[in-house]
Amino acid sequence: MKVIDVAATALLVLLPAAPAHAHVVQSGSELRVTQTFSAGEVTLVLPGIAQAPAPLPVSAHAPYPIRLELELRSLTDGGTSTGTVTAGSAAAALQIQHDGPHELRVRAGDEVSVIPFRVVVPEPAGWGMLVDGAALVAGLLLVGSVLATRGSRVLAGGGTAAAAVAITVTLLTPYMSANGAAGAPETGRPYAQARFSTQAEPVTGADFTLSVRLTDGATGRPVDDLAVHHEAMAHLVVTSEDGSVFRHLHPLRTAPGVLAVSLNVARPGRYLAYLEIERQRAGGQLLTGEFHLAGAVLPDTADHDGAGRGAIVPRLSPAVPIAGNPVTIEVDTEGPHQLWLGMPGHLVVRSSDGDRLTHVHATAAGISALRFTVTFPEPGRYLAWVQYAVGDRVITEPFTLEVVR
Repeated sequence: MKVIDVAATALLVLLPAAPAHAHVVQSGSELRVTQTFSAGEVTLVLPGIAQAPAPLPVSAHAPYPIRLELELRSLTDGGTSTGTVTAGSAAAALQIQHDGPHELRVRAGDEVSVIPFRVVVPEPAGWGMLVDGAALVAGLLLVGSVLATRGSRVLAGGGTAAAAVAITVTLLTPYMSANGAAGAPETGRPYAQARFSTQAEPVTGADFTLSVRLTDGATGRPVDDLAVHHEAMAHLVVTSEDGSVFRHLHPLRTAPGVLAVSLNVARPGRYLAYLEIERQRAGGQLLTGEFHLAGAVLPDTADHDGAGRGAIVPRLSPAVPIAGNPVTIEVDTEGPHQLWLGMPGHLVVRSSDGDRLTHVHATAAGISALRFTVTFPEPGRYLAWVQYAVGDRVITEPFTLEVVR
């Protein structure tokens, strides 16, 4: 009986959860990736597929008719499929020949982004039947073994063997793809390191590129295992030191471990950059950097300008935020809000000295109001920006908070 107890305990304890898949195109789910081109934000949608070979209709969504050239490449055999898509028009029909790792190259004028993803199709029915059958036989034999007499060693041995088979099959299942290839085990990832740079000192009114080079903190190799989270591979917040300029961007992956975004800013000075990333099978991380902008102050029509702080007055509970305690912030929207980046709304909060940044998401408080909950770690003055979508517009509204001790 001791052997049977050990087998039963192992069956209950050793069963692992299936490995999490990041940026995966699989049956029943779609992949949405938002990127910031110089023309503006574009969201690409790749639907889930139930089998391969199969067509992969790729659609683009943006508040303007941007045209994108697409090239799908298999990293298994190098096979390619090409097409073009215009935002708001019919999807481009690319061809998936098999499951496994792929890259989607997206070109908009001179800008190119490469999106890595993996195609996963459902497991064959036979494999699922084997797993279920092994578990059923193990269960029946284990119950029979428990009820058998002490001398019925054959039945007990059969129960133990069946349990061993069921454990083995179940342990292997999460690590097998549809074509029988072993998948990667669940592991953590070291912290990434980031180097923010521009080609030269940029000037106001001129386009420039802000690049971020990501390296693994342990190996020094390029970090190229970013997971799509909240519909983007990375979220980049850029603010002027005084908070008068604010941008929430989604940089392009231009090479392994390299992200880039085009900017044009009307105000000179020191700028702070905050990059939010998640690595596959690991948690999130906030990376920071800065750059300087030369030139004169220019007429500002493109920036999300925070100079007029206090234009909106949020409802706070408690009315005076206390450091270390949660506060509820409720704001009215200009109209019925829609999901943007998978959420009803976003709140970005920066300490006045720029040392801390917090990004939280809203719950809907009616069709034209948003509610956030945030905890401020230290007393002081905080700059805040609420973002939400109404129709085809993303609206940014700044305000300021004073947090007491």
